Amino acid sequence: MAADQRKEPGVVIKDGWAGYSLELFNYPEHYRGDLECVYIPHGVIMNRIECLARDILEDIGHHDLMVLCVLKGGYKFCSDLVESIKAQSHSANRRLTTRVEFIRFKSYLVRKHRNHKHNSQNYFYVGFVIPNRFVVGYALDYNEYFRDLNKTEEKHKARYFQR
Repeated sequence: MAADQRKEPGVVIKDGWAGYSLELFNYPEHYRGDLECVYIPHGVIMNRIECLARDILEDIGHHDLMVLCVLKGGYKFCSDLVESIKAQSHSANRRLTTRVEFIRFKSYLVRKHRNHKHNSQNYFYVGFVIPNRFVVGYALDYNEYFRDLNKTEEKHKARYFQR
């Protein structure tokens, strides 16, 4: 299905959803007390990446692929996405030339927030739409901490922010 015909905005996590209990997952001992819940398990992230890879392959047809990866936080996602694209093209006996370039921004602006009613921007490949919560893991970090978690988790804000 072409990108302009997609109706689904990705996996939407509703406001107020409490996440999964930490007791259901294994995570490094040194993060005990710092995390509140598992918000998106690793398997769900990887499955969504496979779906995005499938959509991208459908949309690019038989053209080569140039990927721009924004460092630092985008590296893990970009790597997993490119690997999934390569694996799917290989299993379909499709020759695909892929080039990955890494770029770094000094700052950026998030242009879409869930609570904005009017937004003229169209997004063709959306993994997840989540509430405005402080999440870490899967390369999302807080001052270089929590980047090594393979799932996204909500962090206890009070421990790191003073009012």
